Amino acid sequence: MSCNKNNCISRVFSMTNEINNSVVAYVRDNMGTLSCPKAFSTGGNGTGLQQADPLGSQGSIALSSNGKFLFVVNAGSNNISGFRVCQGGLYLIEVVPSGGIFPNSLTINNNNLYVTNAGNPPQSPANVTGFHIHSDGHLSIIKGSQRPLSSRDAKSRCIVSSPCNDKLVVSEAVTNNLSVYNVDCNGRLSGPTVTPSNGVGPFGSAYLNNNILVVSEVGPNALSSYMVMNNGVLDVISGTVLNNQAATCWVSVNPDEHYAYTSNSGNGTITQYRIMNGGTLTVVETIPSTPNRTGTPIDSGIDMCGKNFYVLNGREGSISVFKIDNNGHLVLLQIYQDTKLPQIGAQGLAIL
Repeated sequence: MSCNKNNCISRVFSMTNEINNSVVAYVRDNMGTLSCPKAFSTGGNGTGLQQADPLGSQGSIALSSNGKFLFVVNAGSNNISGFRVCQGGLYLIEVVPSGGIFPNSLTINNNNLYVTNAGNPPQSPANVTGFHIHSDGHLSIIKGSQRPLSSRDAKSRCIVSSPCNDKLVVSEAVTNNLSVYNVDCNGRLSGPTVTPSNGVGPFGSAYLNNNILVVSEVGPNALSSYMVMNNGVLDVISGTVLNNQAATCWVSVNPDEHYAYTSNSGNGTITQYRIMNGGTLTVVETIPSTPNRTGTPIDSGIDMCGKNFYVLNGREGSISVFKIDNNGHLVLLQIYQDTKLPQIGAQGLAIL
């Protein structure tokens, strides 16, 4: 996707995660503010859990590289829904098994989709499963694409793809590991190569150009950066850069890769980090996601032009919209309340 995309309407998407799961689509105007929510059934089941971050993950919604298709997990029915993005909102194409139990994170890798299944060990261990995205949006499982995590009960948090599509990285909650997989030209996986996280509780991730990976850490409330080596080993660049906040879980990076933003759900804030050449991290500032800091910010996202930052407030069912200044500073534009999301229990955010 690029700023000069062909889509007539720019949109934001989030997921209700209710038992009868739905995706809600919002129209995004030239300023970036939201309106006109419309809900579309996924044909699957969410967990229905009344808690912030019910899936314990980042990336439960993913847009295809061309912006034509949207994919969401149905963690309550162990499947994935695929939609065509159209003028009227979304058209459900199909619902397919996820290849495991409790799918909770997705990533796009060229014309392929990969999902982490958190599993239910010992009967169903955690895994990664890959699907080819056909030109009409239908999915077919890729033979040789299903691989275990570093342990049967690793509990996946987030899966991300390298910009050149040759690697995937999964952050794991139980093991505190980062598992790296090689992706061949047919989408098949090998690995993982396992590196312990620099800090406890690796959660959200973003894979940048020049083989740099940034990972949030919920234990110390920090962000770390790594160099991803050709053999899949991760070398620490900036280790556990503290923000002195609480429950630092999700991270988004702007398109020019100069700034990263973490959601600190424990005290309702967003921390801006500067990403220097070579991947070195420094904290710039921390601001509230809502004026009274009661929002519990979780999933976030940035539009492809780098103009707006969006964050889902997990205990209010609202979405905060910010303008991104040239220096990366976030300026609050809107707290969108009429989202058609549950006040607590929604998950996932994707920006078109």
